Amino acid sequence: MIRIVQAANRREVASLLSPAVIRDAATDRAARRIVDRVRKDGEAALKMYARKLDGLTGGIEVTRAQMEAGAAATPAAVRAAIRRTASHIRKVAARQVPGRWRLQVAPGVQVEQRVIPLDRVGCYVPGGRYPLPSSLLMTAIPARVAGVREVVAVCPRPEPSVMTAALEAGVDRLFRVGGAHAVAALAYGTKTVPRVDKIVGPGNRWVSAAKALVAADCAIDFYAGPSEILIVSGTAPAAWIAADLIAQAEHDPDARAVFVTWRAALARQVAEQVARQLPDEGPAASALFTHGGIIVTRTRAEAVALANEAASEHLVVDDDRMAGEVRAAGAVFVGPWTAQVAGDYAIGSNHVLPTAGAARFRGGLHAADFVRLVSVQRLTRQGLGRLGATITTLARAEGLTAHAASVDIRLAPAAPRPRKRKVSRT
Repeated sequence: MIRIVQAANRREVASLLSPAVIRDAATDRAARRIVDRVRKDGEAALKMYARKLDGLTGGIEVTRAQMEAGAAATPAAVRAAIRRTASHIRKVAARQVPGRWRLQVAPGVQVEQRVIPLDRVGCYVPGGRYPLPSSLLMTAIPARVAGVREVVAVCPRPEPSVMTAALEAGVDRLFRVGGAHAVAALAYGTKTVPRVDKIVGPGNRWVSAAKALVAADCAIDFYAGPSEILIVSGTAPAAWIAADLIAQAEHDPDARAVFVTWRAALARQVAEQVARQLPDEGPAASALFTHGGIIVTRTRAEAVALANEAASEHLVVDDDRMAGEVRAAGAVFVGPWTAQVAGDYAIGSNHVLPTAGAARFRGGLHAADFVRLVSVQRLTRQGLGRLGATITTLARAEGLTAHAASVDIRLAPAAPRPRKRKVSRT
C-alpha cells in the first residue's frame, strides 16, 4: 500500500517532496562522448548512433509524403482530437507573445522593446514507451505562433499520430533520431539536420544530460526530470485523487506522485483507493511504491506551505483561495473537475513544465520562450544633456573614466553636431 507519513516526520516528508535526482556521473560521461562525437563527425556519427540506439533502418528524414501517409493512417477520432488540442494551444500561445512598445522615459530619452522571433527551433519528441503527439503540439505550436521562421522536430520512432501532429503544428522537417545524438545534431548541425537556435521538449535522462551539455552553445528550455504531481486537498473525492496519482505515475517509474491533506480519514481513503485502482505491475506501481506517498499535516496552512516548499511540476488544489496562496508550481489545477490530465492534452496551457524544484524560478514553456526581446534606445542632444551628470557621476564612481569621457566629449560646448544624412530623391 502507498505509504502515509505525518508532516512532523521531516525526514519522510523530505524524501517525498525533495526533487528526484536523475543525473548520474555514468550517464553524463556517456552522453558527453556521444555529444562530442556528433559535434566532431557530424552526419556519420549521427547515423551510426541512430542505427545502433534508435534501430534506424531507412533514411533519417521523414518526407512530406510519409507524414501525409502517416496522417491518413491515423484514426479519424485521433486526428480530430489533435486538431482540437492544437486550436486550444494556439489560442493560449497567442496571448503569451510579448508586445512591442515604445516609452519616453524623459524628454529626449526613449526606449523601445522589439519582439523578434528566433530563426530556427528544434522540438524533441520522446518515442520510447508511448507515442507522444501531444508533446509535439505543445512545443511546435507556440514556436509557430511566436513567428519562428523554421520549426524542426526529432523523434526516434515517429508513429502515425506524431506525423499527424507534425502536419497540424506546421513542422517544417521531421527526423527519425532521438537521445543524446539527436540533441547534439540540433545543437551543432549535420549535413541533414540543421543547427537550431533553441531546443525544447521533454526527454529521458540521456536527453536531459545532453541538453545540459549543449546549453552553452545552444539555448534550451530547461533541464527536465521525471514527472511530478502534488495534490493538496481536504475535500476532493478519494477515488478521484487516487486516479490522478496513478495517472501521473504512469509516465515513468521515476515519477513522483504525492497527496497532502490535513484530514487523516481522507488520507486513509485515498490509500485504499490507490490499492484498489493501481495495476499490479508497470511504471505506475513502481513509481507510487518507490516515490509516491501521502502526507498528513496538522492544518490546511501547513499543507499549502509544503506545496510551496516542493515547487512541484503539477499542483492540484481545492479552490481559488488555495490557488492564490501558491507561489511556486509549474502549473496549478483548481478544483475537482480540473483533472490534471486535461492539462496534458486539451486545455491549451503548455504541459512542458519545470521539474525538480525549478518551478521556484520559472514557469512552463510558453510563446515568449521563442522570441528575443531587444531594447532599442534613442537620445536627442537634449536628452543626453539631461542624463549627462547621472552617467558621468556613476561612471567615475566605478572608476571607469573613459565611460564618462565618451559623454563629456559630446556635451562639451564646442562639440560638433552630427550632420543629418541626405536622402536621395532619385
